[in-house]
Amino acid sequence: MTLIDFLTLLSDTALAISVAGLIFVAGGFLALIGINIFERLRGRKLGRPLRHLILTDADLPHVLVQIPVFNEPETVIGALRSASALDWPRDRLHIQLLDDSFDETSAIAARVIGELHDRGFNVAHLRRGDRSGYKAGALAAGLAHSSAPYIAVLDVDFRPPANWLRKIMPALIADPKASFIQSRCEFANASSNWLTRAQGLMLDAHYVLEQATRYRAGWLFQFNGTAGVWRRSAINAAGGWSSDSLCEDLDLTVRAEIAGWHGLFSMDPPVPGLVPDKVKHWRVQQRRWSNGFVQVARKLLKQVWTSDWTLRRKASALLLILVQTFYPCAAVALGALTASIFLRSGDATAYLPVINVIGALIAMVAIGMTLTPYILLQRGSATRYVATLASLTPLMIFVSLSNAPSILKTVFGAADTWTRTPKALTVPLAAPGDPLGRF
Repeated sequence: MTLIDFLTLLSDTALAISVAGLIFVAGGFLALIGINIFERLRGRKLGRPLRHLILTDADLPHVLVQIPVFNEPETVIGALRSASALDWPRDRLHIQLLDDSFDETSAIAARVIGELHDRGFNVAHLRRGDRSGYKAGALAAGLAHSSAPYIAVLDVDFRPPANWLRKIMPALIADPKASFIQSRCEFANASSNWLTRAQGLMLDAHYVLEQATRYRAGWLFQFNGTAGVWRRSAINAAGGWSSDSLCEDLDLTVRAEIAGWHGLFSMDPPVPGLVPDKVKHWRVQQRRWSNGFVQVARKLLKQVWTSDWTLRRKASALLLILVQTFYPCAAVALGALTASIFLRSGDATAYLPVINVIGALIAMVAIGMTLTPYILLQRGSATRYVATLASLTPLMIFVSLSNAPSILKTVFGAADTWTRTPKALTVPLAAPGDPLGRF
């Protein structure tokens, strides 16, 4: 065997393994698309609608709203004011600003919290001596200062509508084995530029097709780290917040499921937030999520597989936890395919079937996951949809190539630092009635 033959064999093997990984990830999404098609054909959705108790104000429990913040002066004022505007009995609404900031955020927040205290709101400004445990550490520290049985978590750039708790809490209270209820999120700056439009398209697919379908089908689905309410007893049963993963939300979700709990998903009312409006910030966010998913996989896959869950539920958990393998697989596949064609003197004939399969999978998953949410939520014209859809493939290639080394290091046990994703408003002033005005 010549050196060229050996290198060709090596690159072909890498290509085959990485394509198998891509087919695994695509298979999960195609299954979700198939479930949606099945529901439409039979005329009704799987599962049962959320059960809603009719509660009087006297029946409403104490709710703690936790808002973690780290150096975010632009959004902290809106976060505190929107939390205090929630329609919930004032004596049972408790707000915590979990402030790890070292810039002007803390001083700005202190002034707003003083105003809210004067108006009779229960708002605690909790500061720690360090950022140990990052977001998970802040959430755990906040729980030690409250005994509320329900905990709402809101990132600082999310603005729940005033009726949010009134709409979702009855379903959580009605199901004693529900660990949390996750709301669908929307993004107020989704139309700011081509990158935010691409993220809006993908995140609509995530909530409307992936999260909602997983819930209806009885599959494992995750708490998204914001716009959700947890039952305190479920957090305790799962062992509390853990900081050994950059995806503390997925980590707690899986541990709660293993402990015998399950989540709920609510399509309405949506909770608006912000997405990164610069590629460098979006890449950092994607890297944190990808590395966090790898850490959760290293920590919990064995427990999932040895649990007493059905094979179908275990498979759904694997498809969720391993979804981020798409990025290193895509990077390796692209590199291996390029190397293999080069080693064959530029002759791509032998790889056309592989290229066709990958192209078909990309088209089926991209259109199948995004078109229905785009139409359902009335996001815009067909021309805008096609243009936004076309931007997804180069974006995925870029983030796969840029983040693959970090992800592969995490696979082999390397640790990473929790890095905040900057999300700045892209307009100087919001017009009256503009959803950005709440930020």
